[in-house]
Amino acid sequence: MRCKNCKEKFEPIRFLQKYCLEPECVKVWVDKEKEKQWKAKKTQLKKELMSLQDWLKLAQMTFNKWIRHRDKGLNCISCDKQIKGVTHASHYFSSGGHSNVRFHEDNVHSSCYKCNVELSGNLLNYQIGIQKRIGSDKLILLHEQAHITKKWTIDELKMLITYYKEKIKTQ
Repeated sequence: MRCKNCKEKFEPIRFLQKYCLEPECVKVWVDKEKEKQWKAKKTQLKKELMSLQDWLKLAQMTFNKWIRHRDKGLNCISCDKQIKGVTHASHYFSSGGHSNVRFHEDNVHSSCYKCNVELSGNLLNYQIGIQKRIGSDKLILLHEQAHITKKWTIDELKMLITYYKEKIKTQ
């Protein structure tokens, strides 16, 4: 095996040993390990300093990524045209005003930039599209759930993030 630092051949003493035991190589090895440990500690400290709003943003990004993944290849929910460019995760009931259905899979569908941004969701056509995709019964249930106020906790958001990251991996 060759040393990762000096590139000289050596016989490893331990399994997965990547550096020889020359003093300068051991110093590089120790420095790399210290850096790796610091990065892990820094990541943990950042997580501990995150506010509810930070977790909400991260959960929304993860959920939206899954929606894009789920709806890949589908046309825009509002105009029914093929999506060119960036795909948006468009909420039928806005995420800001309807917290209970912010992460509801029936409430969010892929949309084109024009419908989601320029036409503010193109809601009349969105309603036609969503009814075709999920059906009238689910749409009525969605309307009922949309007007219930929900206060998300950090633990709930962490569970959502984990859940949708796993769904992205397995789909």
